Amino acid sequence: MASASYHISNLLEKMTSSDKDFRFMATNDLMTELQKDSIKLDDDSERKVVRMILKLLEDKNGEVQNLAVKCLGPLVSKVKEYQVETIVDTLCTNMLSDKEQLRDISSIGLKTVIGELPPASSGSALAASVCKKITGRLTSAIAKQEDVSVQLEALDIMADMLCRQGGLLVNFHPSILSCLLPQLTSPRLAVRKRTIMALGHLVMSCGNLVFIDLIEHLLTELGRNDNMSTTRTYIQCTAAISRQAGHRIGEYLEKIIPLVVKFCNVDDDELREYCIQAFESFVRRCPKEVYQHVPTIISICLRYLTYDPNYNFDDEDEDDNAMDAEQNDEDYQGSDDEYSDDDDMSWKVRRAAAKCLDAVVSTRHEMLPEFYRSVSPALVCRFKEREENVKADVFHAYLSLLKQTRPAQSWLADPDAMEQGDTPLTMLQSQVPMIVKALHKQLKEKSVKTRQCCFNMLTELVNVLPGALTQHIPVLIPGIIFSLNDKSSSSNLKIDALACLHVIMVTHPAHAFHAHVPALVPPVVACVGDPFYKITSEALLVTQQLVKVIRPLDNQSEGSDSFDPSPYINDLFTCTIRRLKAADIDQEVKERAISCMGQIICNLGDRLPTELPGTLLIFLERLKNEITRLTTVKALTMIAGSPLKIDLRPVLPDAVPILASFLRKNQRALKLCTLAALDILLRNYSSAVTPVMVDAVLAELPPLISESDMHVSQMALSFLSTLAVTHPSSLGQLSGGNILQQLIALVRSPLLQGGALAAMLDFYQVKGRMGFMFLDQYRDADWSRYSQSAALPHKQAYCSIAKCVAALTRACPTEGPAVVGQFIQDVKNSRSTDSIRLLALLSLGEVGHHVDLSSQPELKTVILDAFSSSSEEVKSAASYALGSIAVGNLPEYLPFVLQEISSSKRQYLLLHSLKEIISSASVSGLKPYVESVWSLLLKHCECQEEGTRNVVAECLGKLTLIDPETLLPRLKGYHAVSSSYARSSVVRQNCIGDFLKTLEDPDLNVRRVALVTFNSAAHNKPSLIRELLDSVLPQLYNETKVRKELIREVEMGPFKHTVDDGLDLRKAAFECMYTLLDSCLDRLDIFTFLNHVEDGLKDHYDIKMLTFLMLARLSSLCPSAVLQRLDRLVEPLRATCTTKVHAYSLQNSVKQEFEKQDELKRSAMRAVVALLTIPEAEKSPLMSEFQSQISSNQELAAIFDSIQRDSSSANMESMDNQLKDDIFP
Repeated sequence: MASASYHISNLLEKMTSSDKDFRFMATNDLMTELQKDSIKLDDDSERKVVRMILKLLEDKNGEVQNLAVKCLGPLVSKVKEYQVETIVDTLCTNMLSDKEQLRDISSIGLKTVIGELPPASSGSALAASVCKKITGRLTSAIAKQEDVSVQLEALDIMADMLCRQGGLLVNFHPSILSCLLPQLTSPRLAVRKRTIMALGHLVMSCGNLVFIDLIEHLLTELGRNDNMSTTRTYIQCTAAISRQAGHRIGEYLEKIIPLVVKFCNVDDDELREYCIQAFESFVRRCPKEVYQHVPTIISICLRYLTYDPNYNFDDEDEDDNAMDAEQNDEDYQGSDDEYSDDDDMSWKVRRAAAKCLDAVVSTRHEMLPEFYRSVSPALVCRFKEREENVKADVFHAYLSLLKQTRPAQSWLADPDAMEQGDTPLTMLQSQVPMIVKALHKQLKEKSVKTRQCCFNMLTELVNVLPGALTQHIPVLIPGIIFSLNDKSSSSNLKIDALACLHVIMVTHPAHAFHAHVPALVPPVVACVGDPFYKITSEALLVTQQLVKVIRPLDNQSEGSDSFDPSPYINDLFTCTIRRLKAADIDQEVKERAISCMGQIICNLGDRLPTELPGTLLIFLERLKNEITRLTTVKALTMIAGSPLKIDLRPVLPDAVPILASFLRKNQRALKLCTLAALDILLRNYSSAVTPVMVDAVLAELPPLISESDMHVSQMALSFLSTLAVTHPSSLGQLSGGNILQQLIALVRSPLLQGGALAAMLDFYQVKGRMGFMFLDQYRDADWSRYSQSAALPHKQAYCSIAKCVAALTRACPTEGPAVVGQFIQDVKNSRSTDSIRLLALLSLGEVGHHVDLSSQPELKTVILDAFSSSSEEVKSAASYALGSIAVGNLPEYLPFVLQEISSSKRQYLLLHSLKEIISSASVSGLKPYVESVWSLLLKHCECQEEGTRNVVAECLGKLTLIDPETLLPRLKGYHAVSSSYARSSVVRQNCIGDFLKTLEDPDLNVRRVALVTFNSAAHNKPSLIRELLDSVLPQLYNETKVRKELIREVEMGPFKHTVDDGLDLRKAAFECMYTLLDSCLDRLDIFTFLNHVEDGLKDHYDIKMLTFLMLARLSSLCPSAVLQRLDRLVEPLRATCTTKVHAYSLQNSVKQEFEKQDELKRSAMRAVVALLTIPEAEKSPLMSEFQSQISSNQELAAIFDSIQRDSSSANMESMDNQLKDDIFP
């Protein structure tokens, strides 16, 4: 520390030198020292440094002054509070100086100090005292200063301070407001603008009384309308307040909007522009309150979108031929100067109208059909706009409309939904010719910006409607080629043109481009040779797609037989091979060149006999390069899979060992691609793959067959299945090797499901058919592991083993009866453990599903006896086995099951067997038994056990799907029965419109089951319920309310326990609400939705957990709506986070209570973290206060920090997964 003080003393001494260079270097060295975290200053050094820096602010040399200002930033955090106050005092005094240079440098210094202060949410005492000291000086400078330049600087600093530290100045807000309001009438426009900025930042943190005073003042002044100039200022101020604090101004819109609409009709272009800008801010920031005014705003915007009093478009030009249109365009280009004079402000009005329409389209998703009726045609007509900036905004508004249409595709693509008539997609489809006609003229405009907008439009259009431009390709291709050949085109324009061409080619049939290939190839080839790597990269993508167009291999597209690719092969190959050979090019170009050449060989390899061997050798070199190996593996996979049977034999001896070595690399995408490549090589080039090559691959496989990565395991198993067919001799070594041990370990894993399990079953079936593994061998390998009473860790393991046994049994039919007999004995044997019985029963079920077991006479008895087992898992397995065996021979077993259900007392297990039969049997096989099964199920509808009723309901639903025309009307009729048990069983599967009536059923259980079914429909088939939401939502919201009449007290010994009979119903309702956020967001009134979420935040533990999830989801889906309700949402979150277990409970409560409370806090904190991702959420006074509370509480701060870390790492992981998906889809 002493040495640091000595060093700083030397620097301070040099700062007094008469040589400006000495002063400059010493100041620079001081700044370097201050930026070090380790530096510590004693009181004397602090005082000297502060005094010297403030003195240097008045230095004659400007560079020294600038460095001194930069020193203030790190200095503020290194000195004590009273020294910071000294700095601030001096800077405020200097700011009022007569010297302009000193004023400017002091203003910059104050901004630097304010920027370095801790944020308001940290609760720093330093920030509070400094801001209060500055505020008094600034308000007097703003109010009393006659020098406008001082006023402007003071307003600038005030705005900066209110933005950063507004929450600390709550006591000063009234005085700040009183000094700012008079400045709105200042004769200087610059003063007014800065005042508006300061007021905008003030409203983000001011109290309600100050906000009301401000709004009342603005409304009064707008009502008086004394002066047009000040009226413009007040409109601008209103818009600024809306932009900064839209959630607060919403309640005043009923008074504000009529005034703004009135001023729109005043003949003043500048005022009109500000009015429309105000509309835009209202639309974006007050979505609920502005809703009823949206039609008015749209009509005003549509009127002023075409407002161009200085220019008269000749509508007849629209109908002229293309040559005339181009000539007219040239004329109109030349006439720009005649009309675009400096006094014409109408373009600003049109631009404001386009931006406002953009805002409306972006925020009112539910009005899409209306937009396509009124807004879309108007925007398309304005593509001819003469002012380039306005035209860009018109295009952007239409892009927003297209982007809004895209999310709807998921449900509109549903065949049921497509029957709903005029949907946004069908309306857009009908307008495509009009859009193309308007764009056709613009594609040959001189303006680069206009053409870029056209390409962006076309790209988005084909993303929304793939194939929509098939009829219009002849019109569009010349425009794209024009931009590729035009010497005046910028690099970005060429990239956009190529990207647009690529997307169009991907989304349209190949034959549509055949007529244009001669024109397309030369410019694309030229772009591949472009010196700018981004153009080359994009051109290689287009070339790859062009290869697919000139010779499509998949299903031989219409007209492809008549198209001869020969004239173009040499050009495409030559330009690509040049890029493939180059070593000193960008990584992206290398990868695209490899992919493109792979496509050329895949589609045209038979036309390149002399070039092929050399090209394959280049691929071999790229395979050895770590940077390009992944892309090369994908290219080889593509070539190996080509129907042209490209000759890869020359490179296989070198390539396969390299591919085998990739399997041990720590790169998942590379492993997956390599396994896919090896698999396709085995399938198509088995004769060229030698046993030595196979052994090299097999040596690397054991570590890949593991539960740690099921996708890799699945690919490895697929490879083994292929190997069993192509190289059966190579599998002989598996019996005693590591691979068999890994296979058995994987079968025992509870994670083996889905694709990996299917691959495992395929492998066993193939091996069984090839005669390489017999059942005894498999049983010996695995049976011994659990026969010694050691149960497997998870039931899924038993199911997997049973499926593998069944696969082997089907593959070895001669051994089947003996194995089945052994399983029956295992179930019968009284000494068998539950594990052995469980596996035996599941295996019998899996085998019986595919093989008729009616030849086993004691099978029925053995399974029914297992129903009496003491183990629930054995009983469940017996139930499944009986149902699955019945599927293998319905005439034998289904009547038996029905008879047992009627006579036995074990209906629950037998009904599960029946459910398995209905789920798995073929429709034709079941049809003869439908009536008997139906009547039996209806008898059990009224069973008092809910579990039995649930199974009956599932059976009824699945059975109804077999013959819906006959059975659905019967279900409807059953709604009228008096038994609530029967109604709750039937309601699970019914016509949606009818079943929704059961939401009004008097019985709680019926309503709960109706909500569960509604939730299922909303999740799986949202198109069924979308049109019914208007009538259903009020009933759904009604079920979220706590009903006191359903809460009762139960005495349990000396204790009283509260029971809420309505809790399950409320929980089901909130679950429905959560599902609707994903599937029907555009049909919800978010503010009504938020009302019920807010109630849920104060409800029971289970419901709180659900609403915290909803709040996090809404923060990303509807941030502006959540921001408006933020103050009301923060309070229940704060209450949850600060709740403590009472002292009495502390002694008597169990551990679970503490865990529940902790989990509740963590969930609430996750919601808080999600809310803080909304821009400007931190500026809410209540949220800011809650943040301070969190940071001051050690427990809450720790939870908050850990959740923030988790969320950031989760984002990184999702990005990583996305990257992997992009690499290997």
